[in-house]
Amino acid sequence: MASGTKPVALVTGARRGMGAATCIALAAAGYDIIAIDKELEGARETGHAVVVAGGDFDFRFCDLSDPAAVAKIADLAWEIGGGIEAVVNNAGVGTLVRGDLLDLAPESWDRALAVNTRAPFFLTQALARRMVAPDSPRRGPRGIVFVTSANASLASPDRADYSASKAALSMVARCFALRLAEDGIPVYEVRPGVIRTAMTEAVAERYTQRIADGLSPIRRWGQAGDVARAITGLLSGAIPFSTGDAFHVDGGLHIGRL
Repeated sequence: MASGTKPVALVTGARRGMGAATCIALAAAGYDIIAIDKELEGARETGHAVVVAGGDFDFRFCDLSDPAAVAKIADLAWEIGGGIEAVVNNAGVGTLVRGDLLDLAPESWDRALAVNTRAPFFLTQALARRMVAPDSPRRGPRGIVFVTSANASLASPDRADYSASKAALSMVARCFALRLAEDGIPVYEVRPGVIRTAMTEAVAERYTQRIADGLSPIRRWGQAGDVARAITGLLSGAIPFSTGDAFHVDGGLHIGRL
């Protein structure tokens, strides 16, 4: 990274959608960015926007389904950033084929758990070990965010693998919150609802109608920027007496109604 004096944020799934919006929002808030993704499409545009917002941008490829690659990227990112203050575990995959859970294939289950649960756990573990060291840099507020989903609590039988992986990640967030509290590193879970991204393109027509019919009290699609602003706010250090909380960005979708 160029500056060496600004806090550094690592963001996974960073080239587009919620990850890209988060990179840009964090850059505007004073961070330099290490962006992780397995594909390049969209990364150049995101990098340009980060620089315009005032941050340095370093893009690195990583297949998060590969445990060895996760370990290597943690080492490399720490070296590139001269330390890391913020970790945003945003990368995720949906179910391979929506349908009857009685037909769910083992490979779809394994893929969801590998990318959505195992990868963020071990990436965060590797970085947290360094963050708690006495000589770890503190160039700004420190914190970790796990991006889960409304499906962490709302079951979708047509994508049981995705729902299970996000519910498990919710518990991962709470476990890290307990472990890192004594080190002054807050950990948060952000639960997006129905967000307009590439992942929801295939069901856009269906959800547009459901939103119009009152699926969520706030009757509109969520946008990537809605999630990015929530993440940036949580990492700002403005709520120092909070950790382990699940922050819903879902238009009120999670509120039980009678």
